[in-house]
Amino acid sequence: MQITTWQADAAGAPLQRSSAELLPPGPGEALLEVLHCGLCHSDLSMLDNHWGISSYPLVAGHEAVGRVVAVGEGVPETLIGQLRGLGWIAGSCSHCALCLGGDQNLCADLEASVVGRSGGFASHVKAQQDWLIPIPDSLDPALAGPLFCGGITVFAPLIDEAVSPTAHVGVIGIGGLGHMALQFARAWGCQVTAITTNPAKAEEARGFGAHEIQLLGDLAATPNRYDLIINTTNQPLDWDAVVNALAPKGRLHQLGVTLEPIPFNVFPFIAGRRQFTGSPTSSPASLLKMMEFCARHGIQPQVESLPMHEINTAIARLRSGDVRYRFVLDGPA
Repeated sequence: MQITTWQADAAGAPLQRSSAELLPPGPGEALLEVLHCGLCHSDLSMLDNHWGISSYPLVAGHEAVGRVVAVGEGVPETLIGQLRGLGWIAGSCSHCALCLGGDQNLCADLEASVVGRSGGFASHVKAQQDWLIPIPDSLDPALAGPLFCGGITVFAPLIDEAVSPTAHVGVIGIGGLGHMALQFARAWGCQVTAITTNPAKAEEARGFGAHEIQLLGDLAATPNRYDLIINTTNQPLDWDAVVNALAPKGRLHQLGVTLEPIPFNVFPFIAGRRQFTGSPTSSPASLLKMMEFCARHGIQPQVESLPMHEINTAIARLRSGDVRYRFVLDGPA
């Protein structure tokens, strides 16, 4: 079938409206008509080929919400008409030990939604049924897109690592990821501190769920404080101060994709049994639980919506940091 796309023809190029051929859904797949698609910093990294894995023309967009309009062999036709969301992963092999064990997001043969395939900045997008996640009736589908990448990225450190509700959680960076991390950690039951360089964000951070605010430059003065620090930024930090702010057995969970190596002193990890972790999104099961958790606690991203044809405006504003806190592009493409 012919679909409408917004594609980049080269690294850093503006997106152009175009058309492409999309094969019908194969076995285990379903086709979404895209209604809304979030714009993520990872889309910028793909459009600019920061990670060296982009191929052009490139159709980005990996926070898609749409309605199922066709299904492939083995997929129940009852899915047709349902609202589903799609994040960074569009498919996995389903038969390796990791997939069978519930860690499909770690599959060596996973298919990323925007790597070598057409993503959600389009009229339609295709994916395996398992990675198309139902949207609870109480959640607004126009706001749900960023949950499927940014949301699960900050939910994963809590659910996949079984964080205690008595934990003290610090969130570095009150932006697209951080504002959702504060909501999740507060609803999880944790003591939550927003760690920022901008004191002007204090009241807003409290509105998202922070019990208190700490300036990033003051971390060195509070050693052994946090059971978990979620770092959403990709900027160089005073890493010694960050690590020393962890309590014994504390964990630094890195989500910002830094392009430079992170220098660590080993002794604080040995002496305090501290950990350094990261997470590449999560499994379909965790995505399902996240959506149920959001519905139960009224968690949603703060978004600014623009029509899909203003996608280049949204990209330019995201590059300059002019968004509070996520863009969602509304179809039709």
